Amino acid sequence: MQLKFEDELIQRAMEAQRKAYAPYSEFLVGAAIRTSDGAIATGCNVENASYGLTMCAERAAIFAMVNHGGREIESVVIVSRGGVTPCGACRQVLAEFGLNYPVVLVDSETGAVQARWLMRDLLPGAFRLSN
Repeated sequence: MQLKFEDELIQRAMEAQRKAYAPYSEFLVGAAIRTSDGAIATGCNVENASYGLTMCAERAAIFAMVNHGGREIESVVIVSRGGVTPCGACRQVLAEFGLNYPVVLVDSETGAVQARWLMRDLLPGAFRLSN
């Protein structure tokens, strides 16, 4: 069952996904983050011929959130073909801004929610400021 508050985030993540630049993998990803004050930040993946310079959608959205003054995440939606989970690097960057919010994975081809995780369950033992 899709929750009403997710509708706008899913739409915004899908819009971001359409802007992705992925000529090498052709794997387009969009992310949308709602902050505790209700603001929404989005990001898409941007590939590079030098693969190490590629930026994931989740980190792009986090950086946009921070640029606009956001520091506390309320929820995250990630849209991709198949609704896959974020990579390890993205999980760590997401964990920097909390562990108790939902991360919703959506299949862009069907629009269906594939999974909902709490951030703490996606990265148990996350490296934190206290470390």
